[in-house]
Formats: sequence, C-alpha cells, structure tokens
Amino acid sequence: MRKFETLLLLSPELPAEARETLLGNLAGVLERGQGRTIAVDHWGMRDLAYPVRKQMRGYYVRLEYAAPGAAIAELERNIRIADGIFKFMTVQLSDKMEEEDA
Repeated sequence: MRKFETLLLLSPELPAEARETLLGNLAGVLERGQGRTIAVDHWGMRDLAYPVRKQMRGYYVRLEYAAPGAAIAELERNIRIADGIFKFMTVQLSDKMEEEDA
C-alpha cells in the first residue's frame, strides 16, 4: 500500500454534522477498498484567493491515509459526486508504508 494525502475544500455553508457525516462516508470508502485512515486534520474556515462557486470562504480538511490504487479511484469518484465539496487534490506521499505507520 502507498501513503496518500487528500486536501478537501468544503462549502462554508455545510453544517458541522454534515461535514462529519461526509468525512465518515469517505473513510468508509477507504476501508471497503482495503485502505486505512491515518489522520484527519480540520484546518477550519479560511479565505480563498479567488471565488469558487461564488464563495470567498471555504472549510479545509486534510486526509492522510494508506490505500491501494483502486481505493483511490473509488474515493475520488465519491468526492466528485458528493454535495458540499468544492475542490480536492490527492498527492502520493510515499511508495510504501513505513513499519511504524502500520
């Protein structure tokens, strides 16, 4: 398994309960794909450099996880169809999981 990081930009109008439900659903997608979540960092509400869907603020969340390639494709598919997610970016952090991360 490889280690990845996904940065999500969520709608500022999304309530806290809806955010947690959405993140729980994404974690479930990873688990079904034989992956596991390492960390979920809530960066909070921040101003945007330019309007995104007519919004000047957004809620940032960073997901760090280990998963096979097929799970990443399924995660990104779910992100694209989810309501409340404006943008996302997935980056591979390492080719192999470290023993202490496992």
